[in-house]
Amino acid sequence: MGVATAPSGPASESDRTGPGRAHWLRVARETADDLATDAVAREQAGKIPFGEVSGLREAGLLTLLIPAELGGGGDDWLTAYAVVREIAAADGAIGQLLGHHYFLSWSARYFAEPALAAQVERQSAAEQWCWGGALAPQEMPLTLARKAGGYVLDGRQSYATGVLVADRLAVRAERTDTGEPLAVVVDPARHGVRVEGDADTFGQRLAAGGSVEFDAVPVAAKDVLCSLSTDEEVLSPLAALASPVGRLLSVQLLLGMTEGVLAEAREYSRAGHSPRHPAWPDSSHQDPQVLTAYGELTVLARSASALTQQALEAVQGGLACGEALTYDEYADISVLVSVAEAAASRAAQESTTRALDIVGARSASARLGFDRFWRNVRTHTLQAPVAHRLRDVGDYFLNGAHPPFGPPV
Repeated sequence: MGVATAPSGPASESDRTGPGRAHWLRVARETADDLATDAVAREQAGKIPFGEVSGLREAGLLTLLIPAELGGGGDDWLTAYAVVREIAAADGAIGQLLGHHYFLSWSARYFAEPALAAQVERQSAAEQWCWGGALAPQEMPLTLARKAGGYVLDGRQSYATGVLVADRLAVRAERTDTGEPLAVVVDPARHGVRVEGDADTFGQRLAAGGSVEFDAVPVAAKDVLCSLSTDEEVLSPLAALASPVGRLLSVQLLLGMTEGVLAEAREYSRAGHSPRHPAWPDSSHQDPQVLTAYGELTVLARSASALTQQALEAVQGGLACGEALTYDEYADISVLVSVAEAAASRAAQESTTRALDIVGARSASARLGFDRFWRNVRTHTLQAPVAHRLRDVGDYFLNGAHPPFGPPV
């Protein structure tokens, strides 16, 4: 297909100064185990996840990507992706909340000037901020008007993950004089900021999503991080890599939910429960149709995981290239991520749908909570569709066309 990884590999464990990947994966598993114990009850209650965020904060997971010298966990994206996947297997909504936080909290270092980025990350680590908001464009953009000593922010963001629990919001706003899109950091406690829990989604209900309204909110110059223009004259291949980095969080979220539903369905089947089809044996773990279904879903899940691993290595290599990254290398990486997105989306939708069939009529029981996986996956795939990614892959394969530069997601 002509898709190759970027030339440089991921950083080695010895290059890090934090606790290390093994530590964070152990912490993630422990946190996921805690979340799994009452996942059904919490999801059905649908309360704002203040307690869940406190658990992430106490485990140190909120600062994982911040450099150790600034007070953070000092680890990299490979570890962050693995942590999100582990958490998502237990609770997809909290996995989305954490992944979104990672991307937004990392954006300062990636986009802003080094001194400003260090200042933001140092304070984020010291105060254990949880980040919410969104940097993607919306139909009615927020506006940022020049004012003596800074700016004034106005407008309404109709939906953004994490805003109900966020200590800081990262949003996209357009300058009224030039139309340039900028990344802006806002304290949600500021006068003129109103956060509403009005998302009313049927899935991912604990992702703390909602709308935010900004009414003449003062913004200091230091709270404007950078330009979000996707003009190739402005955006370098390295800066454009922010989009594949963010999209891989979506992939890990979907893979985590896929693995979560298959693990729960397997435990149910191993316990000897049968869908009660008259032509099937009493033990569902010996049922040929059940075995075939598990086999097909395992192939889908493992295929998506293998494609994701290629994309992970490519993204890590692209980040390691730094400013030496070329447009052709960026295109290869972006297409690999698109392939992983499509595979993970299919695996997640198939697994969460067919797991209900495997369990049978009992899967309609609210007490068992199997439906939460399907609702969470469908909510996410509706918000992050992959049809246009498949077009990008096809255009690249057939015509060698580079995927368009996209905004951070």
